[in-house]
Amino acid sequence: MPILNCAAEMQEEVAGWRRHLHQTPELNFDVFQTAGFVTEKLKAFGCDEVVTGLGKTGVVGIIRGRKGDGPTIGLRADMDALPIDEITGKPWASTVRGKMHACGHDGHTAMLLGAAKYLAETRNFAGTVAVIFQPAEEGGGGGNEMVKDGMMERFDIEKVFGMHNMPGLPVGQFAIRPGPIMAATAAFTITVKGRGGHAAMPHGTIDPIVIASQLVGALQTVASRSTDPVEAVVVSVTKFHAGDAYNVISESAEIAGTVRTLKKQIAKKAEERIRALCEGLGLAFGATVAVEYSSGYPVTFNHPEEMMFASDIAANVAGDGQVHRAIEPIMGSEDFSYMLEARPGAFIFIGNGDTAGLHNPAYDFNDEAIPHGMSYWVKLAETALAA
Repeated sequence: MPILNCAAEMQEEVAGWRRHLHQTPELNFDVFQTAGFVTEKLKAFGCDEVVTGLGKTGVVGIIRGRKGDGPTIGLRADMDALPIDEITGKPWASTVRGKMHACGHDGHTAMLLGAAKYLAETRNFAGTVAVIFQPAEEGGGGGNEMVKDGMMERFDIEKVFGMHNMPGLPVGQFAIRPGPIMAATAAFTITVKGRGGHAAMPHGTIDPIVIASQLVGALQTVASRSTDPVEAVVVSVTKFHAGDAYNVISESAEIAGTVRTLKKQIAKKAEERIRALCEGLGLAFGATVAVEYSSGYPVTFNHPEEMMFASDIAANVAGDGQVHRAIEPIMGSEDFSYMLEARPGAFIFIGNGDTAGLHNPAYDFNDEAIPHGMSYWVKLAETALAA
């Protein structure tokens, strides 16, 4: 099945929804206008049930097929934006200072709404489709909140599928892989407490800046010397704060950053090595080094059977040569991972073309991708729930 004729015909309408959402971005769980827009559309489409307030501000629409009973599958889109000032200059650019849809969640929401409209009109399947609109993907863990709210059990969802746009991948192409497709995250904050003093008399101090500087370099050995070279791990220091005056050695210094891994055992080893390095350098210099370490999103793991099913659907829509079935894992993270821990499923990337990258103030979702994404969702639902 190539692109649905109806999806192509609906492109401008769906793009209009997307551009409306783009102009009114909201952050984290505070997606009240966006959730309201989604709820209004789902009710207008004639969904059998529209449930709000799941995972604080998530929305789920239930569409039952006309061909009899069957299982329920979940199709998920994210709704939140990012705290970035937009520089695209587009007519539909963000009207809210300091907020923009720099990751394409406006496009994800619009494509799933378009698919929901089609599925609610045709109902050419046996079973139930749950269209899931999730808040707080960008660090808030909205996917986890919806799972903890009992979404899977409430709607008897058996399998769940997600999709994200990918700049650099041509429009009309898809990319996926079995197993880990996106990384688990962790965050660390390391506080070095020494003894401050006059910058001209360093011998009477325990300089936390020198110790923290050595830690920045030492932390890179977690990847280069403590982890098997064939395994993936990233340790990035992204903050360094110390001192207020040019002639004063401060009492303390703080560094912070992130760890990305694809396996639980590697994540555990990385934390152990970070703590050991901090303890060792603290002892060596006579300083106190405190480590705050917190795990974030788990690995986004594609279940093999569902991954093959999703890639076959994509090939049916785009052609087999347009589907990359063994891409390298991406060390970014995604909280759809929580839904994939709760139920079997798969996460796929859809081409956004030659655009600015994600989380970039010049980024904009490519509306040419809309018919491809809509067609993928519709074909996936109708095939998974075939009578």
